[in-house]
Amino acid sequence: MLITIANMLAGLIGAGIILIGARELWAPQAAAGFGIPGTPTEDPNFQAWLAVKAVRDIASGVFIFILLVGATPHLLGWFMLAAAGMPAGDALIVLRSKGPRATAYGVHGATAVVMLAISVLLFVG
Repeated sequence: MLITIANMLAGLIGAGIILIGARELWAPQAAAGFGIPGTPTEDPNFQAWLAVKAVRDIASGVFIFILLVGATPHLLGWFMLAAAGMPAGDALIVLRSKGPRATAYGVHGATAVVMLAISVLLFVG
């Protein structure tokens, strides 16, 4: 039961990050929602860097699905534990950039906590 719940939550995280990456590619202005004030979404150089991030986001989501299909729950748990560092780092970046605390904690921090919880469920399930 715990594994099933953890797998569903991991799948939602994977789908979410793929959608975020796709949105970064096709609608760069969406990057303003990341939480960094003054994000230059119309700057072609920024858009190039955002495309790099988008591809990495999409690949991260695909990794989750690969592990859901072909790996043990324990291995997926380790991946989710390691990957929780990404949204935690994003939260720190937003805070360091004097971005909205609500975004840092409510979006990035909450995602990191959910990913940590998924890891725990996968380890104990």
